[in-house]
Amino acid sequence: MLLGRVIGTVVPCVIYDGLAGVPLLIVQPLDKKQEESGSPLVCCDATRMAGPDELVYYEGGREAAMALDPSFVPVDHSIIGIVDAVHLSGSDE
Repeated sequence: MLLGRVIGTVVPCVIYDGLAGVPLLIVQPLDKKQEESGSPLVCCDATRMAGPDELVYYEGGREAAMALDPSFVPVDHSIIGIVDAVHLSGSDE
């Protein structure tokens, strides 16, 4: 699972049959300290509930395609859930 923050939305002109009704959101990847880590990417919102500025966890690759119904639609990243809070304990290592 990867951590990210929703920073925008995408409105497609053409939609693949298996992605009808699935929101496409722009997500900024974050590290464990919630600092930006890499370039923003487009994620399908499997939860259909994530919104602007929400902290989410997402998956990439095969797991991203399996998160949607029907599974194995052509996606690279999918939002799996919304994060309520992040608590780090111990050292930063």
